[in-house]
Amino acid sequence: MKLNELRDNEGANRKKKRVARGPGSGKGKTAGRGIKGQTSRSGVALNGYEGGQMPLYRRLPKRGFTPPNALKFAVVNLGQLQAMVDAGKLAAGADVTEDTLIAAGATKRKLDGIRLLAKGELTAALNITVAGASKAAAEAVERVGGRLTLTRPVKTAETAATE
Repeated sequence: MKLNELRDNEGANRKKKRVARGPGSGKGKTAGRGIKGQTSRSGVALNGYEGGQMPLYRRLPKRGFTPPNALKFAVVNLGQLQAMVDAGKLAAGADVTEDTLIAAGATKRKLDGIRLLAKGELTAALNITVAGASKAAAEAVERVGGRLTLTRPVKTAETAATE
């Protein structure tokens, strides 16, 4: 094969359709925009506009609420922890904190803290200190002989009822 024989695959490169270049082009005169009206002119802004009728997004009721002060956690799964132990990034039986998880590459940043979730399986006993954890993750860590310490208070049914 020589340099002058190199070609794109068939159909890999298509020529741009040149509009408003005469009747022979198939897109001449009005350039496929039709005749008159807002969409035939430049500066069209039709998104959500329904010709003066109340737009659909305003007819539908508002639903839900996003709390402005909600905490955003970085998530680490049990399977990720086990993969890091297997790869030698975390030592089995070692103390695992949020900073060691970031250093090991489990997550890029803490955000409001790291939350441990139960996806995957953990076989190494680790002493983990994180901001939050799901019940299933906490049970899985203690089942293999590890210890889980939460740095943030967890809302339970009793604490929620007293507030």
